[in-house]
Amino acid sequence: MSVMINEDIQPRFDVSGLITTVVQDSTTNAVLMVAWMNQEAFDLTIQTGKAHFWSRSRKELWLKGATSGNILSVESIWIDCDADTLLLKVKPAGPACHTGQTSCFYREIERKI
Repeated sequence: MSVMINEDIQPRFDVSGLITTVVQDSTTNAVLMVAWMNQEAFDLTIQTGKAHFWSRSRKELWLKGATSGNILSVESIWIDCDADTLLLKVKPAGPACHTGQTSCFYREIERKI
C-alpha cells in the first residue's frame, strides 16, 4: 500500500518504476550520494524516517546503513519541478559511501586545457 501524500507532488517513477534520489547532508549541504527508489522504498522512507533505496544491481530493497550502521535519518524530502527526482536532506550516522568516505563524491575529474 502506498503512503498518501499531497496529490500535486506525487513522484513520477520512470518506466522501470524508479526515481533518481539525491541525498544531501542537512547540516553541511554536502551531496552524499545518488541512489534510486521504487514505490516501496519511497513509502518505507516516509513511514520510518530512514532512507530506503532500490538496488538496481542486486534487484532488492535496502535500508541504507543496515549492515554498516551508517543510517541516513531523513529530515525532509524535496521533489524537483518535473517530479522525476527526489532530494533527501538527511542526518547521516556515519560515512555515506561504502568506501568509508563521507560522500560518494570524493574524486574530482580534472580538465586539461
